[in-house]
Amino acid sequence: MTEFGYALSSEEHGPKQLVGFARQAEETGLEFAMISDHFHPWTDAQGQSPFVWSVIGGIARETSRLRLGTAVTCPTIRTHPAIVAHAAATSGVLTDGRFFLGVGAGENLNEHVVGEGWPAPDERLAMLEEAIEVMRLLWQGGQQTHRGEHYDVEQARVYTLPEEPVPIAVAAAKPRAAELAGRSGDALINTAPDAEVISTFESAGGQGKPKYGQITMCWAASEQEGAKTACEVWPNAALSGDLTYELPLPEHFEQATQDVTPEDLAEAIPCGPDPDRYLEDIRTYEQAGYTHIYFHQVGRDQDGFFRFWRDELSPKL
Repeated sequence: MTEFGYALSSEEHGPKQLVGFARQAEETGLEFAMISDHFHPWTDAQGQSPFVWSVIGGIARETSRLRLGTAVTCPTIRTHPAIVAHAAATSGVLTDGRFFLGVGAGENLNEHVVGEGWPAPDERLAMLEEAIEVMRLLWQGGQQTHRGEHYDVEQARVYTLPEEPVPIAVAAAKPRAAELAGRSGDALINTAPDAEVISTFESAGGQGKPKYGQITMCWAASEQEGAKTACEVWPNAALSGDLTYELPLPEHFEQATQDVTPEDLAEAIPCGPDPDRYLEDIRTYEQAGYTHIYFHQVGRDQDGFFRFWRDELSPKL
């Protein structure tokens, strides 16, 4: 049976708002939430980018049932995997085991900020695989040393550990990443209903593991209003290909989307009040094999989304 969740968009909302939205998601009956981990938003219009680990601490205090994952943390350049392992372990303790770590190979947008460059795609995947190895090593407890191709860890011990190791979900939009997710991850994350990614993931060892799919959307009183908001706030939803991985600055995303129209957004994502459009996307994800579906409501009107979910969309599921 499909589980449904909510996307906490760190690019659009401040830390106090995100904590409040997580509490609302729990109260509205959603089963999990996924919080983005960015240094920069995609565009200046989005306007936020709080430090995710601080926000997770606030969410842990304000919720009691909601499972929470990052979507996604890049544990390779901006933050060393030993530090991510430390942060994720503490998050697991604070949430009484409700936290899982979503990881990915990252975007230049966030990772270039520490001046270490932006590797080629194959190297990014190799770094991610080794980072997962490092984190799992540290979660075993005791003093650990790792000397690898990309990372060194010297006599490190994570003292504060949850009762069970934090599950790792791996983001994958392409076959090689899906293979890595199946081989090394406890779950898969994707933002498109791609059945081929699911098949590759399962063939590489992901059979029976959770598969998370994100639906970006903009509920509003009319389709026109929703499309207008989406175009103003989240025009990057209309981008395809590798640009999202390669562009380094919000202003570059603004340049890449300057010709995007509300009509383009209405075609790319569900907008407006009609639940049937959302149900169509949900069924597409389910048919592709996704077991967990979560909604990213673009814009300020999160209360409108929660009412829509509770009163109109959830009853039809």
